[in-house]
Amino acid sequence: MKILHQRKVIAGNAEMSNGMLQNAWGLKFSRKLRKGRGLVLVANEESRLGTAIDMLFVFFPIDVLWVDSRKRVVDVRRRVKPFTPLAIPKKAARYVVELPAGTARHIKPGNQIKFVN
Repeated sequence: MKILHQRKVIAGNAEMSNGMLQNAWGLKFSRKLRKGRGLVLVANEESRLGTAIDMLFVFFPIDVLWVDSRKRVVDVRRRVKPFTPLAIPKKAARYVVELPAGTARHIKPGNQIKFVN
């Protein structure tokens, strides 16, 4: 799957996770995300706590986008550090998009993104 922002591909090879177990596991113990890669975690409903993430056992920084059901960015965190115990979005989100550090430098809350197969 591709992730687009303002008609530009920010992740040409992203994986979408729907399972609760895969959402909880996320990027733990994985290799560093290479440029063009990403992981999209999907919550059952829009929520702040349901889309909170931890970086325990993630050994590299990442950029994180929280996105609502209309694919609008509601929060952005850049260069979230390894082993950060908890990151909670400022507003309710349905999707958590995890990207290589530096990918989200031009993305702001309110921006629209697209998921394209």
